[in-house]
Amino acid sequence: MTDVYLNNKFVGTIENPSEFVQKIIYDRRKGVIDNNVNVFYSEKDDEVFIENSKGRVRRPLIVVKEGKSLLTDKHIQQLEKNEISWSDLVKQGVVEYLDPLEEEMAMVAFFEKDLAREHTHLEISPITMFGLITSLVPFANHTPSARINMGSKHQKQGIGIYAANYLVRMDMDVNILHYAQFPVVKTIMHDLIEYGKHPSGQNLVIAVMSYKGYNMEDAIILNRGSVDRGVGRSTYFRPAITEELSYAGGLRDTLCIPDKDVKGYRSEHDYRLLEEDGIIYPEAKIEEADVIIGKTSPPRFLSGAEEYSLASNVRRESSLSVPHGEEGIIDFVVVTESEEGNKLVQVRVRDQRIPEIGDKFTSRHGQKGIIGMILEQADMPFTASGITPDIIFSPHGIPSRQSMSHLIEMIGGKVGALSGRLIDGTTFSTTETEAGLRSELKKLGFRENGVETMYNGETGEQMIARIFIGNMYYLKLKYMVANKIQSRARGPIQLLTRQPTEGRAKEGGMRLGEMEKDTFVSHGASLLLKERFDADRTVIPVCETCGMIAVHNEYKKKSFCPVCGDSEITNIEIAYAFKLLVDELKAMCIYPKLLLRTKY
Repeated sequence: MTDVYLNNKFVGTIENPSEFVQKIIYDRRKGVIDNNVNVFYSEKDDEVFIENSKGRVRRPLIVVKEGKSLLTDKHIQQLEKNEISWSDLVKQGVVEYLDPLEEEMAMVAFFEKDLAREHTHLEISPITMFGLITSLVPFANHTPSARINMGSKHQKQGIGIYAANYLVRMDMDVNILHYAQFPVVKTIMHDLIEYGKHPSGQNLVIAVMSYKGYNMEDAIILNRGSVDRGVGRSTYFRPAITEELSYAGGLRDTLCIPDKDVKGYRSEHDYRLLEEDGIIYPEAKIEEADVIIGKTSPPRFLSGAEEYSLASNVRRESSLSVPHGEEGIIDFVVVTESEEGNKLVQVRVRDQRIPEIGDKFTSRHGQKGIIGMILEQADMPFTASGITPDIIFSPHGIPSRQSMSHLIEMIGGKVGALSGRLIDGTTFSTTETEAGLRSELKKLGFRENGVETMYNGETGEQMIARIFIGNMYYLKLKYMVANKIQSRARGPIQLLTRQPTEGRAKEGGMRLGEMEKDTFVSHGASLLLKERFDADRTVIPVCETCGMIAVHNEYKKKSFCPVCGDSEITNIEIAYAFKLLVDELKAMCIYPKLLLRTKY
């Protein structure tokens, strides 16, 4: 007898498992049982599994009987005329949903021409094995799956036009690409999702070559002429929001230009951009520490009952200012009400981002790289017909990654640009083959393998090697140097350890670890460590008799040991973090004795 499990729970036994499974599938296609049911017979374990639980991944396939698809031309005509819908095909048993278990029993054909008697199902389109974004990668069947996944991931991070109404939205740090374009090499999914309404890249001329060594390790060289003409130009938006809050005792915040008697008053220069209502005006140019919205609040701690009277209150400054390391232009100001009925002010700041060294770019094939150099157009290599590339891409990124689709797209883009048409690069599609693109390129008067003779931009000499050059859809990713650059000299420190604060927003320092220390030593810059590890330097008096930390009386200008009294005391220089450790050990009744080296 064969065991039967329903949603992984044992429900009984049967005699003929194959017949039982076929009956369930037959009844599901006829609509006798719900189409959410999936069944699988494991011959190895002689067990039948039936699943109808929620949350399973299932995908639609066309049913095949005796080597013939149940989806006929009549069905397609009815679909085109809107006489029937997708759900009708499911009800008729022409299309069914399989989960990963039942798919183990299925034999699926890619195309109708491949159908044989052993096939049980037919793919609606091979592209349905991909997700929405992955199916936007052209010629993906020529590339390893890991690179396709990476290309898919990068497209989600590409800057484009994320929403048509971005001008009236208050979104947290978003980017808009100024001159977004529809790709020359597209897939069927670009048309289905109307990608032209929200593109996120530009069609650029790419040359595959090493040049000056500035495109090593996946970096790219960008043409300054292209940047001046608008390649990769984008605007970064971020909101600043504040609210007039109410507190106990009838006290509340006030939006205004703070008076000079307010506790924590800044300087007149910081408030210079505020209008009478305490809110900044649109198109004001702001820099670090400038106040955007002026606000005063009641004191944090009320010491006595007399402070409840507003007359004697000393208010504190709580204005909203530009964070450390940021600048921009005020784009949009909204004055509204919050859910609680309080006055709410939202200010959007914009900042134009022109590509600079360190900004990240990528193709749709997982070939990411940052700008290693922006080269003057006059110094860029050029072709015999006078074309200068927008980007120089390193050839060393291709052999180990095997992303052939990257190179095929360059040829496809070149053909599309020369013949003035869009190229269909849908995965597994047979409409545009590599051979077809090459022969068309030859007819257009170019070498079929995509290479051209190029000349050195500085000397004018002809290059010995022919350079692979073509058109490609490139994306600018949201990771920009302007959002990540971090530096610090002196600044705020943590209360507990007296070390610099952590994080870019808090003016924090970059932590120097053991491995970084080794690189300094190996470069012969070991004296730099003296400065690096001095961040929490502190001087403490130590008793030489008992080794305990002594006490220094600043008033009497005298140090003494609380254990030994007037013994010999020496000032030593240590890290405050070590002093903290010693204090914590003492709190646990452990006696840390500091033995000082004999003076020379």
